[in-house]
Amino acid sequence: MSTEAPPRPATAEEPPRGGGVALLRNTWRGLTSMRTALVLLFLLALAALPGALLPQRSLNQDLVERYFADNPSIAPVLDALGFFDVFAAPWFAAVYLLLMVSLVGCVLPRTVEHARALRAAPVAVPRNLSRLPHHGSAELPIGLDEAAALVRGRLRGWRLAERSEGSGDAAGRSFSAEKGYLREAGNLVFHLSLIGLLVMFAVGKLFGYEGQVIVLSGGGQFCNTGILGYDSFRAGLRVDGTDLEPFCIRVDDFRAEYEHTGQPSSFTAWLGYQTADDLAAGRTDSWRPYTLAINHPLRVDGSRVYLLGQGYAPRFTVTYPDGQQRTGEIQWRPVDQSTLLSEGATKFEPPGVTDDEQRRTRQLAVTGLFAPTSSGGDVVTSVFPDLRNPEVAVDVLRGDLGLDDGRGQSIFQVDQSKIDSGELVRVARANLVPGQSVTLDDGTVVTFDGVRSFVSLQVSHDPGQFGVLVFAVVLLAGLGASLSVRRRRFWARLTPVPDDDGPARTVVEIGGLARTDRAGYGEEFDRLRADLLDAKVAATADNEES
Repeated sequence: MSTEAPPRPATAEEPPRGGGVALLRNTWRGLTSMRTALVLLFLLALAALPGALLPQRSLNQDLVERYFADNPSIAPVLDALGFFDVFAAPWFAAVYLLLMVSLVGCVLPRTVEHARALRAAPVAVPRNLSRLPHHGSAELPIGLDEAAALVRGRLRGWRLAERSEGSGDAAGRSFSAEKGYLREAGNLVFHLSLIGLLVMFAVGKLFGYEGQVIVLSGGGQFCNTGILGYDSFRAGLRVDGTDLEPFCIRVDDFRAEYEHTGQPSSFTAWLGYQTADDLAAGRTDSWRPYTLAINHPLRVDGSRVYLLGQGYAPRFTVTYPDGQQRTGEIQWRPVDQSTLLSEGATKFEPPGVTDDEQRRTRQLAVTGLFAPTSSGGDVVTSVFPDLRNPEVAVDVLRGDLGLDDGRGQSIFQVDQSKIDSGELVRVARANLVPGQSVTLDDGTVVTFDGVRSFVSLQVSHDPGQFGVLVFAVVLLAGLGASLSVRRRRFWARLTPVPDDDGPARTVVEIGGLARTDRAGYGEEFDRLRADLLDAKVAATADNEES
């Protein structure tokens, strides 16, 4: 009697062995399928829609605040969902990370498959060649070796595999040939280039940066030595702004041309620039000339400098009662892009005042609107963006501007809380054209001297841009090869006819098959059949074509 215990029946609570591994394997297969990649690509496009339709904090905080003011009920809900920071939202990052994993997991196995197909030898001759779309046969009055030489010569340039068939006197030969392997090479190049593109995009995001800066024309300068020189700066994940490639730019002149409707037709800035080698060699007095225009950037030391737009910087001179003067010239922000009506604040500190309290209470700010082509009248507005009839409408404020508070403030406006608390008081209001002035109650004179143009520049540094260009060109070349090259196969079976008394004869049977749905192989096969089964040398012919 057996003493072994019977096997315990499996219960529903016990998971099958390897269930976790199978779940991970199936999840990975589903994630890396082409269908999943397409679905994720659609979701990424759908997720990017709020970023195109709603204002984004990274681009324009003022528009976001205006949206909150106009839509107080729905704006907090959209903000909680991250719709005002779409491209920095966790859910958006999750979608594109899944898409990245799916693409890489989908592309790499296919790359391996295409590499194997590229090295694969032609397949053996099918048993029944007459079932192929293209076939033919004939009995030729030549020996087996001559027929084999004829086939080899005609298939020169094809990838050819020769095999023996049968044994004894009936032993024959077969030939398998294939052409169009460049199609698989194109597929391989396409997939590898796609991965290269992804890598180069990642390199650009990690080690690239982008910054905007405003430079006055007529000699204004900017040096790419640190992030403090920029008005705004967006750094890559591996960039801290302390190791930028140094170069300097000087804006010598600027000219804008407009249509009669006020639409700009061209922006042109004449620059001088110095490379990192120039600065390292101490050639600080030598400037290389360059003409900068829209869509015609300056390329220097791996960075590109773009001309984005223009604006105006009014110049004011404050003459104090003791005769001392202070001149301020800073850009004012356009509030109407069609006419370049601008607003701003030019701030002054009193000279020669050592008492901190007195210095704070005697600070001046000239704020208001600037019109490059004024409409005239009491209310200043602009009717054209070019400098034809410049005029400013200014309020002169005196008091504590908050410059010593240790808090950053906008260069385009004063702290409204200072006005509300009475620490800043308006002491004059006037409309001024160049050369005119307004006198304050203490004898201080504020003069509008004139105006200069400024240019808005963008510096973009992307170490992956050249790689992106190379991989994009190679990708298109590979795609073109994979779409245009025809993959086709050809087989030939040579069977000797046993006849001891007569001349040597060989039955040649051929067949062909196109691996791609492209026209043209029928004509090519007809030429092969005519060369191999020519009626002039065939004893009998039996050419058939389905």
